[in-house]
Amino acid sequence: MPRLPTPLTLADTDTDTDTGRGRRAARRRHRRETATAWAFVSPSVLVILGLSVVPVAWSLLLSFQADDLVTPSRWVGLDNYRALVQDPHFSQAVRNTVLYTVLYVPLSIGLGLVLALALNQRIRLVGLYRTLIFVPFVVSATAQGVLFSFILDPEFGAANSVLHKLGISPQGFLTDPGQALLALVAISLWSGTGFCVVVTLAALQDVPPSLVEAARLDGAGRRHLLRHVTLPALAPVLTFLTVWQTINALQVFDLVYVTTKGGPLGSTTVIVYFIWEQAFKNFTAGYGAAAAYALALALLVLGTVPRLVRAVRGRARAGHRLEGAAR
Repeated sequence: MPRLPTPLTLADTDTDTDTGRGRRAARRRHRRETATAWAFVSPSVLVILGLSVVPVAWSLLLSFQADDLVTPSRWVGLDNYRALVQDPHFSQAVRNTVLYTVLYVPLSIGLGLVLALALNQRIRLVGLYRTLIFVPFVVSATAQGVLFSFILDPEFGAANSVLHKLGISPQGFLTDPGQALLALVAISLWSGTGFCVVVTLAALQDVPPSLVEAARLDGAGRRHLLRHVTLPALAPVLTFLTVWQTINALQVFDLVYVTTKGGPLGSTTVIVYFIWEQAFKNFTAGYGAAAAYALALALLVLGTVPRLVRAVRGRARAGHRLEGAAR
Protein backbone atom coordinates (compact mmCIF):
# COMPACT_ATOMS: atom_id res chain seq x y z
CA MET A 1 0.00 0.00 0.00
CA PRO A 2 1.49 3.33 -1.00
CA ARG A 3 2.62 5.62 1.83
CA LEU A 4 0.51 8.74 2.26
CA PRO A 5 2.31 12.08 2.08
CA THR A 6 2.78 14.01 5.28
CA PRO A 7 0.25 16.84 5.48
CA LEU A 8 1.58 20.36 5.47
CA THR A 9 0.40 22.70 8.21
CA LEU A 10 0.67 26.44 8.39
CA ALA A 11 2.01 28.10 11.55
CA ASP A 12 -0.49 29.75 13.76
CA THR A 13 0.48 33.39 13.43
CA ASP A 14 -1.56 34.47 16.44
CA THR A 15 0.18 31.90 18.67
CA ASP A 16 3.64 32.97 17.47
CA THR A 17 2.77 36.60 18.05
CA ASP A 18 1.56 35.90 21.59
CA THR A 19 4.71 33.87 22.32
CA GLY A 20 6.94 36.69 21.08
CA ARG A 21 5.09 39.25 23.12
CA GLY A 22 5.33 37.03 26.19
CA ARG A 23 9.10 36.68 25.76
CA ARG A 24 9.56 40.41 25.33
CA ALA A 25 7.44 41.07 28.40
CA ALA A 26 9.47 38.52 30.38
CA ARG A 27 12.72 40.19 29.29
CA ARG A 28 11.39 43.63 30.28
CA ARG A 29 10.26 42.26 33.63
CA HIS A 30 13.66 40.64 34.16
CA ARG A 31 15.43 43.93 33.37
CA ARG A 32 13.18 45.81 35.78
CA GLU A 33 13.86 43.26 38.53
CA THR A 34 17.60 43.43 37.86
CA ALA A 35 17.56 47.24 38.00
CA THR A 36 15.56 47.15 41.24
CA ALA A 37 17.95 44.63 42.75
CA TRP A 38 20.99 46.75 41.83
CA ALA A 39 19.26 49.82 43.27
CA PHE A 40 19.05 48.05 46.63
CA VAL A 41 22.51 46.47 46.44
CA SER A 42 24.48 49.40 45.02
CA PRO A 43 24.86 51.34 48.32
CA SER A 44 26.48 48.32 49.96
CA VAL A 45 28.64 47.71 46.90
CA LEU A 46 29.81 51.32 46.92
CA VAL A 47 30.61 51.12 50.64
CA ILE A 48 32.61 47.91 50.12
CA LEU A 49 34.48 49.39 47.17
CA GLY A 50 35.12 52.67 48.97
CA LEU A 51 36.24 51.18 52.28
CA SER A 52 38.07 48.03 51.21
CA VAL A 53 38.90 47.54 47.54
CA VAL A 54 39.94 51.11 46.74
CA PRO A 55 42.13 51.56 49.89
CA VAL A 56 43.80 48.19 49.27
CA ALA A 57 44.65 49.12 45.68
CA TRP A 58 45.73 52.63 46.67
CA SER A 59 47.98 51.36 49.49
CA LEU A 60 49.56 48.84 47.11
CA LEU A 61 50.50 51.66 44.75
CA LEU A 62 51.60 53.73 47.74
CA SER A 63 54.04 51.01 48.81
CA PHE A 64 56.04 51.67 45.63
CA GLN A 65 56.24 55.41 46.26
CA ALA A 66 57.93 57.84 48.61
CA ASP A 67 55.01 59.75 50.14
CA ASP A 68 54.79 61.92 53.25
CA LEU A 69 51.03 62.59 52.83
CA VAL A 70 51.77 66.30 52.25
CA THR A 71 54.05 66.83 49.26
CA PRO A 72 53.61 65.10 45.87
CA SER A 73 54.79 61.49 45.94
CA ARG A 74 57.48 60.04 43.69
CA TRP A 75 57.88 56.52 42.34
CA VAL A 76 60.68 54.52 44.00
CA GLY A 77 59.82 50.98 42.92
CA LEU A 78 60.99 48.29 45.32
CA ASP A 79 63.18 50.62 47.40
CA ASN A 80 60.72 50.58 50.32
CA TYR A 81 60.79 46.79 50.45
CA ARG A 82 64.58 46.71 50.23
CA ALA A 83 64.76 49.22 53.09
CA LEU A 84 62.50 46.98 55.21
CA VAL A 85 64.98 44.11 54.92
CA GLN A 86 67.81 46.34 56.20
CA ASP A 87 65.81 48.22 58.88
CA PRO A 88 66.78 47.06 62.41
CA HIS A 89 63.59 48.57 63.86
CA PHE A 90 61.45 46.48 61.52
CA SER A 91 63.49 43.41 62.41
CA GLN A 92 62.89 44.12 66.09
CA ALA A 93 59.16 44.54 65.43
CA VAL A 94 59.11 41.19 63.62
CA ARG A 95 60.91 39.48 66.50
CA ASN A 96 58.55 40.99 69.06
CA THR A 97 55.51 39.94 67.03
CA VAL A 98 56.80 36.40 66.55
CA LEU A 99 57.63 36.07 70.25
CA TYR A 100 54.23 37.43 71.23
CA THR A 101 52.53 34.99 68.83
CA VAL A 102 54.59 31.99 69.94
CA LEU A 103 53.73 32.66 73.58
CA TYR A 104 50.10 33.72 73.22
CA VAL A 105 48.70 31.19 70.72
CA PRO A 106 49.63 27.87 72.39
CA LEU A 107 48.98 29.21 75.89
CA SER A 108 45.52 30.52 74.99
CA ILE A 109 44.53 27.30 73.22
CA GLY A 110 46.01 25.11 75.98
CA LEU A 111 44.29 27.04 78.78
CA GLY A 112 41.09 27.08 76.75
CA LEU A 113 41.21 23.30 76.35
CA VAL A 114 41.86 22.71 80.06
CA LEU A 115 39.07 25.07 81.14
CA ALA A 116 36.68 23.62 78.56
CA LEU A 117 37.33 20.09 79.83
CA ALA A 118 36.67 21.29 83.38
CA LEU A 119 33.49 23.15 82.44
CA ASN A 120 32.20 20.18 80.45
CA GLN A 121 31.61 18.36 83.74
CA ARG A 122 28.40 18.42 85.74
CA ILE A 123 29.23 20.90 88.48
CA ARG A 124 27.18 23.47 90.32
CA LEU A 125 26.93 26.99 88.87
CA VAL A 126 28.68 25.86 85.68
CA GLY A 127 26.72 28.45 83.66
CA LEU A 128 28.03 31.23 85.89
CA TYR A 129 31.60 30.02 85.49
CA ARG A 130 31.26 29.90 81.71
CA THR A 131 29.90 33.44 81.66
CA LEU A 132 32.66 34.81 83.89
CA ILE A 133 35.33 33.25 81.70
CA PHE A 134 33.82 34.62 78.49
CA VAL A 135 33.12 38.18 79.75
CA PRO A 136 36.76 39.42 79.38
CA PHE A 137 36.65 38.52 75.68
CA VAL A 138 33.80 41.00 75.18
CA VAL A 139 35.77 43.85 76.78
CA SER A 140 37.52 45.98 74.16
CA ALA A 141 41.31 46.01 73.96
CA THR A 142 41.32 49.73 74.76
CA ALA A 143 39.42 49.18 78.00
CA GLN A 144 41.72 46.29 78.88
CA GLY A 145 44.76 48.48 78.32
CA VAL A 146 43.44 51.28 80.52
CA LEU A 147 42.44 48.82 83.26
CA PHE A 148 45.77 47.01 83.39
CA SER A 149 47.75 50.24 83.08
CA PHE A 150 46.35 51.13 86.52
CA ILE A 151 46.73 47.61 87.93
CA LEU A 152 50.33 47.20 86.73
CA ASP A 153 51.48 50.73 87.54
CA PRO A 154 54.92 50.32 89.19
CA GLU A 155 54.24 52.93 91.90
CA PHE A 156 50.52 52.91 92.65
CA GLY A 157 49.26 49.71 91.00
CA ALA A 158 47.39 46.97 92.81
CA ALA A 159 49.77 44.29 91.52
CA ASN A 160 52.82 45.70 93.31
CA SER A 161 50.73 46.24 96.47
CA VAL A 162 49.91 42.53 96.51
CA LEU A 163 53.55 41.62 95.83
CA HIS A 164 54.65 43.91 98.68
CA LYS A 165 52.35 42.10 101.11
CA LEU A 166 53.80 38.80 99.94
CA GLY A 167 57.32 40.06 100.59
CA ILE A 168 58.27 40.30 96.90
CA SER A 169 60.10 43.34 95.58
CA PRO A 170 58.14 45.68 93.25
CA GLN A 171 58.22 44.87 89.55
CA GLY A 172 58.37 47.19 86.56
CA PHE A 173 55.81 45.28 84.48
CA LEU A 174 54.94 47.51 81.52
CA THR A 175 57.88 49.86 82.20
CA ASP A 176 60.52 47.10 82.27
CA PRO A 177 61.96 46.12 78.86
CA GLY A 178 62.33 42.53 80.02
CA GLN A 179 58.78 42.22 81.33
CA ALA A 180 56.65 44.46 79.13
CA LEU A 181 56.01 41.98 76.33
CA LEU A 182 55.30 39.18 78.83
CA ALA A 183 52.82 41.46 80.59
CA LEU A 184 51.05 42.09 77.29
CA VAL A 185 50.85 38.34 76.69
CA ALA A 186 49.31 37.87 80.15
CA ILE A 187 46.73 40.60 79.50
CA SER A 188 45.86 39.02 76.15
CA LEU A 189 45.48 35.62 77.80
CA TRP A 190 43.07 37.12 80.32
CA SER A 191 40.81 38.26 77.49
CA GLY A 192 41.45 35.85 74.62
CA THR A 193 41.23 32.55 76.46
CA GLY A 194 37.46 32.91 76.86
CA PHE A 195 36.93 32.62 73.11
CA CYS A 196 38.96 29.40 73.00
CA VAL A 197 36.96 28.03 75.94
CA VAL A 198 33.60 28.68 74.28
CA VAL A 199 34.61 27.21 70.90
CA THR A 200 36.29 24.16 72.44
CA LEU A 201 33.40 23.58 74.84
CA ALA A 202 30.93 23.58 71.94
CA ALA A 203 33.09 21.03 70.13
CA LEU A 204 33.33 18.85 73.25
CA GLN A 205 29.57 18.69 73.51
CA ASP A 206 29.42 17.44 69.91
CA VAL A 207 31.62 14.41 70.62
CA PRO A 208 29.33 11.35 70.17
CA PRO A 209 28.49 9.87 73.61
CA SER A 210 28.29 6.41 72.05
CA LEU A 211 31.95 6.67 71.04
CA VAL A 212 32.94 7.62 74.58
CA GLU A 213 30.89 4.79 76.08
CA ALA A 214 32.39 2.29 73.66
CA ALA A 215 35.91 3.38 74.64
CA ARG A 216 35.04 3.06 78.32
CA LEU A 217 33.64 -0.44 77.81
CA ASP A 218 36.93 -1.36 76.17
CA GLY A 219 38.71 -0.29 79.37
CA ALA A 220 39.99 3.15 78.31
CA GLY A 221 40.81 5.51 81.17
CA ARG A 222 40.59 9.30 81.19
CA ARG A 223 44.02 9.72 79.69
CA HIS A 224 43.29 7.29 76.84
CA LEU A 225 39.87 8.88 76.26
CA LEU A 226 41.50 12.30 75.97
CA ARG A 227 44.24 11.09 73.66
CA HIS A 228 42.37 8.68 71.39
CA VAL A 229 38.79 10.00 71.41
CA THR A 230 38.54 13.62 72.53
CA LEU A 231 41.58 15.18 70.86
CA PRO A 232 40.98 13.54 67.44
CA ALA A 233 37.40 14.81 67.56
CA LEU A 234 38.66 18.30 68.45
CA ALA A 235 41.37 18.37 65.75
CA PRO A 236 39.42 20.54 63.23
CA VAL A 237 38.42 22.99 65.97
CA LEU A 238 41.95 23.21 67.34
CA THR A 239 43.26 23.87 63.82
CA PHE A 240 40.73 26.68 63.39
CA LEU A 241 41.68 28.18 66.76
CA THR A 242 45.37 28.01 65.90
CA VAL A 243 44.88 29.91 62.65
CA TRP A 244 42.43 32.38 64.20
CA GLN A 245 44.55 33.17 67.26
CA THR A 246 47.70 33.45 65.15
CA ILE A 247 46.08 35.99 62.82
CA ASN A 248 44.84 38.00 65.82
CA ALA A 249 48.27 37.88 67.44
CA LEU A 250 50.02 39.09 64.29
CA GLN A 251 47.61 42.04 64.10
CA VAL A 252 47.77 43.16 67.75
CA PHE A 253 47.78 46.95 67.99
CA ASP A 254 45.16 48.43 70.36
CA LEU A 255 46.65 46.95 73.50
CA VAL A 256 50.16 48.11 72.61
CA TYR A 257 49.00 51.60 71.70
CA VAL A 258 47.07 52.11 74.94
CA THR A 259 49.62 50.59 77.36
CA THR A 260 53.23 50.94 76.19
CA LYS A 261 53.21 52.71 72.78
CA GLY A 262 55.93 50.37 71.64
CA GLY A 263 58.21 50.96 74.62
CA PRO A 264 60.19 50.71 76.70
CA LEU A 265 63.16 50.80 74.32
CA GLY A 266 61.06 49.25 71.54
CA SER A 267 60.53 46.02 73.48
CA THR A 268 56.81 45.94 72.63
CA THR A 269 56.90 47.44 69.13
CA VAL A 270 54.94 44.96 67.02
CA ILE A 271 54.46 45.03 63.26
CA VAL A 272 51.12 46.83 63.17
CA TYR A 273 52.33 49.46 65.62
CA PHE A 274 55.47 49.87 63.48
CA ILE A 275 53.24 50.42 60.43
CA TRP A 276 51.18 53.05 62.25
CA GLU A 277 54.33 54.74 63.55
CA GLN A 278 55.89 54.96 60.11
CA ALA A 279 52.75 56.17 58.35
CA PHE A 280 51.25 58.62 60.84
CA LYS A 281 54.08 59.54 63.20
CA ASN A 282 57.13 59.66 60.96
CA PHE A 283 55.04 60.60 57.87
CA THR A 284 56.62 57.94 55.66
CA ALA A 285 53.37 56.55 54.30
CA GLY A 286 54.97 54.63 51.44
CA TYR A 287 57.34 52.86 53.79
CA GLY A 288 54.50 52.02 56.16
CA ALA A 289 52.42 50.66 53.27
CA ALA A 290 55.30 48.39 52.27
CA ALA A 291 55.45 47.04 55.83
CA ALA A 292 51.67 46.52 55.76
CA TYR A 293 51.91 44.46 52.60
CA ALA A 294 54.72 42.39 54.07
CA LEU A 295 52.35 41.56 56.94
CA ALA A 296 49.49 40.89 54.49
CA LEU A 297 51.68 38.42 52.61
CA ALA A 298 52.48 36.61 55.86
CA LEU A 299 48.77 36.42 56.72
CA LEU A 300 47.97 35.15 53.23
CA VAL A 301 50.53 32.38 53.55
CA LEU A 302 49.22 31.55 57.00
CA GLY A 303 45.67 31.24 55.72
CA THR A 304 46.62 29.27 52.61
CA VAL A 305 48.98 26.67 54.09
CA PRO A 306 46.34 24.81 56.19
CA ARG A 307 44.08 24.50 53.14
CA LEU A 308 46.92 23.15 51.03
CA VAL A 309 47.81 20.65 53.75
CA ARG A 310 44.20 19.46 53.99
CA ALA A 311 43.98 19.17 50.21
CA VAL A 312 47.20 17.11 50.03
CA ARG A 313 46.01 14.86 52.86
CA GLY A 314 42.64 14.40 51.17
CA ARG A 315 44.28 13.39 47.90
CA ALA A 316 46.61 11.01 49.73
CA ARG A 317 43.69 9.35 51.51
CA ALA A 318 41.76 9.08 48.26
CA GLY A 319 44.80 7.46 46.63
CA HIS A 320 45.11 4.93 49.45
CA ARG A 321 41.41 4.07 49.14
CA LEU A 322 41.72 3.54 45.40
CA GLU A 323 44.74 1.30 45.92
CA GLY A 324 42.87 -0.70 48.55
CA ALA A 325 39.85 -1.06 46.29
CA ALA A 326 42.09 -2.18 43.40
CA ARG A 327 43.66 -4.87 45.56
